[in-house]
Amino acid sequence: MKKKIITGLALFTLIFFLATVYVIFTIETTTSRLDNLIKLHQIEILREHLLIHIARIQTDLKSRDRDNKTILTTINNMAKVADTCFNCHHNEIVMKKLVDLRSHIHEYKESVTGILIVGDNFSALHAKAEKAFRIGEDLIAEVNSMITMTSSRLDEKTRSALQKIADTKSTLFIVLALGPILATVLSLIFIKAITEPLNTILDATRRLKAGDLDYRVASLKDEFGEVAASFNEMASSLKQQILNMQRTEQLRVCGEIATGLAHEIKNPLAGIKVSMEVLSEDSSLSAEDRTVLTQVIGEVRRIDALLKGLLNFAKPPVPQLTPTNVNNIIDICMTFSTKIPSASSGNGLKAIAVVKNFDSRLPVIMADQMQLQQVFLNLLLNAVDAMSGGGTLTINTSRNPDGKAIRIEIGDTGKGINRELVKKIFQPFFTTKAKGTGMGLAITRRIVEEHGGGISIESEQGKGTTFTIVLPVRKES
Repeated sequence: MKKKIITGLALFTLIFFLATVYVIFTIETTTSRLDNLIKLHQIEILREHLLIHIARIQTDLKSRDRDNKTILTTINNMAKVADTCFNCHHNEIVMKKLVDLRSHIHEYKESVTGILIVGDNFSALHAKAEKAFRIGEDLIAEVNSMITMTSSRLDEKTRSALQKIADTKSTLFIVLALGPILATVLSLIFIKAITEPLNTILDATRRLKAGDLDYRVASLKDEFGEVAASFNEMASSLKQQILNMQRTEQLRVCGEIATGLAHEIKNPLAGIKVSMEVLSEDSSLSAEDRTVLTQVIGEVRRIDALLKGLLNFAKPPVPQLTPTNVNNIIDICMTFSTKIPSASSGNGLKAIAVVKNFDSRLPVIMADQMQLQQVFLNLLLNAVDAMSGGGTLTINTSRNPDGKAIRIEIGDTGKGINRELVKKIFQPFFTTKAKGTGMGLAITRRIVEEHGGGISIESEQGKGTTFTIVLPVRKES
């Protein structure tokens, strides 16, 4: 988002700069056109002044009471006006005409000056006056020709210049009008790009506050995408913490119930068990009654085992952490079990093959060895029970790439578990076995979590089940 804002600001600055350059260039061009137009009109005025001076001299030449001093002043002014025309830049053709005009003006000036210094010789004066007058008439015709020729061009240039100025003014107005519109559009785009993600995140926080812990923010990019990812992680963590708190509360309640049950049921249950055992030893009982008493004693023992499991789950003993080699613990569990065949001896159930992939560089961890034996033995026995028709038991141990935890995988090729049941597999009193108490996996999960680890399950009906345990690597304190 930061890059987009910088790019947008740079683009806006560039557009503003180009618009400013265009406005300055337009003003300069328009000013230059106006200056040229004014100069052309000034030249036209000078030529008309030149024509006026010549006409005045011609009039004075015809007048009998002419003032020689006035004529000299006028003719000098006429020469100055003619010389002024050369101060402007002209093309080659116009320049040639101006040179010819100045030559004719010089000739006219000499003729008129000759009249004024002749004296009283009337015939000579009349001849020079006639000559000067003819030159003046020719000069007037020449100047009129130039004025007529340039007037048409000046009108055309004036109309063209005014049209260009009008077009430039319209374009300038459009640019000035589009500037605020463009700025508004870019501002709205930037505001939308910032406010929409913020509103999305704000809506997500409100839904999270309302208790919707499953809501997740999606489809955000750039820095807002990172904020959304952090929000999603926070929501997941918060949900997990709430679930853990609920589970802790459930365990507390379960512990109180277990303690009460143990106090209220266990002692009377022990008395019932002893009484049933005494009655079952009575020789006068029939075989049918003895069988019933034996079944009652078995059910009492199952209730007693259930109470013990409930107590172990609700109030497990504090783990006694010692340096532990997990590979050795698993080997011990396989040796102690009468159902799981040893990889070296080949004793036990030959229909079940055991595959061990132990990491020889597995680090020693701090754990309660007796509790880990209980965990692994429970999982191994469940795996064997799931493969009543034979199969393969696979045990893998490895170290996480970051070196902060170890991973234990215990998998079987048994009948597997239904997906709906997988979600309940670690709940107390839930079991898929006909004679199970439903406390084994619940206690297993509790022990693993007491060690700071976690346990998960992957199962597919007809293909088997795999339990994965992750335990942290702790240094001995």
